Amino acid sequence: MRWTLAACLIATSATASEDIADQYPGSALYQKPVEVIPHVWSAIGATAPPTYENTGHNNNLSFLVTGDGVVVVNGGAAHVLAKALHDEIKAITDQPVKLVINENGQGHAMLGNSYWAQQGVPILAHVDAAVEFEEYGAQILGGMQRYNRDKAEGTVLQGPTITFEDEYIVEMGDMRIEVLYLGPAHSPGDISVWLPEESLVIAGDMAFHERMLPIFEHTYTADWLETWETAFEPLNATYVIPGHGHPTNMAQVRRYTRDYLIWLRARIGEHLDAGGELADAYYVDQSPFAHLDTFDELATRNAGRVFEQMEFE
Repeated sequence: MRWTLAACLIATSATASEDIADQYPGSALYQKPVEVIPHVWSAIGATAPPTYENTGHNNNLSFLVTGDGVVVVNGGAAHVLAKALHDEIKAITDQPVKLVINENGQGHAMLGNSYWAQQGVPILAHVDAAVEFEEYGAQILGGMQRYNRDKAEGTVLQGPTITFEDEYIVEMGDMRIEVLYLGPAHSPGDISVWLPEESLVIAGDMAFHERMLPIFEHTYTADWLETWETAFEPLNATYVIPGHGHPTNMAQVRRYTRDYLIWLRARIGEHLDAGGELADAYYVDQSPFAHLDTFDELATRNAGRVFEQMEFE
């Protein structure tokens, strides 16, 4: 199935469900890659937590066919996923993979790096993501091995081979690819891949829709919002491939990322102004976002973490 541009732009949460079975039974990938715009492909992951059934493919694995080689965005959550993605690439083009970009230091971005390193492909990440993976990689790998069991076979720790701080520009074939660190966001070293000539951004975990975003212990929501307003929104991208959820437009990811963070911070602010405590903050009303996948897993935790941050702002 190939996505049209119109379909990309109108994709909404109605298409996502944690109960939907694997979309591509013949592959370790959750879904077969689709061509979002010409030469830009993405295998869309499940909008659910990582499980044995989805092989940990719950984020978007994208690749760019430049005319002089392929650039892959995200190593994948396991060796088996990286290989499955490579098999799909080889069915589409005979151009070799020349670069892999990790969107951050999380498992679904980096655990598949070992496969790509075995192919001799350079792996790029932000310096903070590299540090994060070096510090927590063994723990991340152990978590993946627990849910993926036999599907974890062949996965070993492999960090990036190239790091950068602010931007990394790739001129390859017919594409200018700008790998940008825009500022603090969801997790350390989050980057976005900007294609200025195509007006398309592979946003990584800067932007979510169709599923609720998670707020980690190290996710500072005020900083994320500042990065959004000062650096991400000004890209004015026509097309957005978010970290999670189908390809869409800026209005959709704004609604379920920026607007959600603003809304939750406002509710927690009201709770704090009323003298509320942490125990009650978990249960502030988030019903306007209850239709999002992973709401049950994340909503109360998100509220608690925003309370802990705002209590000392």
